[in-house]
Amino acid sequence: MLRVIVVGAGINGVTAAIELKKRGHKVVLVDPGPLPHPLAASTDISKAVRTAYGADEYYTALAERAIPLWRKWNEEFGLELYHETGVLFVRRELMRPGDFEYESCKIFEKRGHKFERLNSAKLRKRFPAFNAERFDDGFFDPEAGYVESGRVVVTLVEQARSLGVELVEGIKFIALDENDNSVNGIVLQDRQRIGGDAVVVAVGAWTPYVLPFTRKFFRATGHPVFHLKPDKPELFSPQRFPFFGADISTTGYYGFPLNREGVVKIANHGPGREMSPESPERTVTPEEEKKLREFLTKAIPALTEAPIVYTRICLYCDTHDGDFWIASNPERRGLVIATGDSGHGFKFAPLLGEIVADAVEGKSNPLLEKFRWRPEVRSGLAKEAARFQPEL
Repeated sequence: MLRVIVVGAGINGVTAAIELKKRGHKVVLVDPGPLPHPLAASTDISKAVRTAYGADEYYTALAERAIPLWRKWNEEFGLELYHETGVLFVRRELMRPGDFEYESCKIFEKRGHKFERLNSAKLRKRFPAFNAERFDDGFFDPEAGYVESGRVVVTLVEQARSLGVELVEGIKFIALDENDNSVNGIVLQDRQRIGGDAVVVAVGAWTPYVLPFTRKFFRATGHPVFHLKPDKPELFSPQRFPFFGADISTTGYYGFPLNREGVVKIANHGPGREMSPESPERTVTPEEEKKLREFLTKAIPALTEAPIVYTRICLYCDTHDGDFWIASNPERRGLVIATGDSGHGFKFAPLLGEIVADAVEGKSNPLLEKFRWRPEVRSGLAKEAARFQPEL
């Protein structure tokens, strides 16, 4: 049995803590709080769940494993955390080889995945909030949707507590307690030290700031999120307005149906702005709001004048190749870093704990080879900045 310290109670950290505890380890989960942390990427009203990944069949297969587990979590927790609305992807031009949508459909056909091709006429009839004159092609995938991410984190934190995970909340992690190329625990802001056999750092966009040696691998980027209050809410029910991506490779815009508070969330995935998670510049700019209005005018006219009731900047932890980084540090024995989601991590939540726990225990797992420690990767934008990876 190991004593494992998990730093960060976002989706990577809390799922790792739960899995490690179930495997019989003593687990300490450390987070400055409050939980869910208001600045964490996990803390939001929705994150996307989808199997469409363009030509990247690896992540399609991974998402196919995750979706049944999301359904199982709904049953186990007695909560509708995962909403299977399906996902709609629309394009201004007909799909062609190389396009995200075309390649997604090609992988779907290969894997026997059910989906429906849509033209302007079908779009107008089924999803009337969209400007059907603008979009000539697209597809609807029924096995997709979104999760209420903030509620998921709250639910999992409570589960961790109930399993006996020790939660240290209200104080910041400031450094590793290390010597002779070995990590022996962590140092907190009050200089308190917590010792352990292994440390998992799962702090998302904070990683390159709290662990400066990782800046060559990771880059924190901010992406605007908007909550709008439509004056015709009936147009935005999940049946008429599912989770969507609209000409995603060129606009970067995606969104979600009306939630329980009567809000529609629209966000943008693109290169983003490099920034610290606690930067005073972590606010939506007038230019970002202007671009949103221009998009809505052309694509979703019924939202053009809808009041914006809330905005935030969601931060990704980008790796240059766009893949996760869940690995032991070969230069610091006892340290595992779990991050690098480039905006697409939350959908795989039911699988993350197992992957991180295997990294801690040194177990063989084919996923760990893809997410290995790879010093050849240098920080920067994901290799496909326009690939649809909604921040979930």
